Amino acid sequence: MTKAKRIFFVTDTKDFTDKLLLEGLRRQVKGFIRLGHDTQVFSYNNAFCFVSPVKCNKWSGRLFKSRVDELLARQIKNYNPDIIFVSFAKFLNAQTIISMRKASLSAVFVGIDVDLWPELHEGRIEAAAELDMVLTTYGDNGQGAYQQAGVKCVFMPNICDPDIEHRYAVTDEWRSDILFTGKIKHIHYPTEDIRFQIIDKLTSMKNCVLYGCCGRGPIGGIDYLYAISGTRIGLSINAVNDIRLYHSDRFIQYLACGTFVLAKRVSDSDLLFKNGVHLRYFDTAEEFFDLANWYLHHEDERIKIADTGMQHAHSEFNCEKIARYTMDVIENGSYSAAWTD
Repeated sequence: MTKAKRIFFVTDTKDFTDKLLLEGLRRQVKGFIRLGHDTQVFSYNNAFCFVSPVKCNKWSGRLFKSRVDELLARQIKNYNPDIIFVSFAKFLNAQTIISMRKASLSAVFVGIDVDLWPELHEGRIEAAAELDMVLTTYGDNGQGAYQQAGVKCVFMPNICDPDIEHRYAVTDEWRSDILFTGKIKHIHYPTEDIRFQIIDKLTSMKNCVLYGCCGRGPIGGIDYLYAISGTRIGLSINAVNDIRLYHSDRFIQYLACGTFVLAKRVSDSDLLFKNGVHLRYFDTAEEFFDLANWYLHHEDERIKIADTGMQHAHSEFNCEKIARYTMDVIENGSYSAAWTD
């Protein structure tokens, strides 16, 4: 095993929200701890609450960012980490990274980006340029803005946590035929028409459940996992579906919780999960509804694929496995997986 490292995370945490069970930080920390490493988390957003008497995020970001960065640098000196992971927290910028580097001259600085179009996030490209590399949950044709800035990018898929993401025995209140959780359209980013076409039709269909769109409230906490466990088909579709290997975290959450997944095909999807084995991919709205109808009437086939998909998610995308891949990248410059060959 690699010599135990001290690993420091800088991120906006979701401790006090309904998304506490679903944030990637939980999985990342768990994976490294189980590999024998030590971890420390610095909550960038909560640090503003600590140093600022002003409740308004807008004003606290302007007036107290330097104090938060000073606190961050001090904690880095106190911990003396070997590796620092940086998620692109609100108000964190290139100057923050420069301050962190002064506090730790020997640490490896690694960014983690789960958002498409980094160029649309103010200051993100400039901050990434100060890091040693950035791990993205999307493939090379989505990394152009980073690459133009000279940032080394490595694809790393979303993680699942089999400890809590598995199929639950649920009551009838969670039963449904088709489930979708998320927005019908993103306001600040492009969204393909097929997403609207499918979700809009689902609103008028019986026993289909939507959360977070079309006037339906969001769902969070353990209830989110119950809703996935109780549905027969989970719809996974991105805002755009032309980015190689990219699926939102909804994709792995649905698979890990044991529902049968119908996912919009993206380039090289089969390197992650194989069509007809772990899930079914579709290309058009018409194909989605044809496949959904077929599998709702062929329960044995639906369950067989759902079980296989869940097992594959648990074995190949769990916290420890992705942590090992990440350590390989940091120590050797690359890692070996089905999707890297």
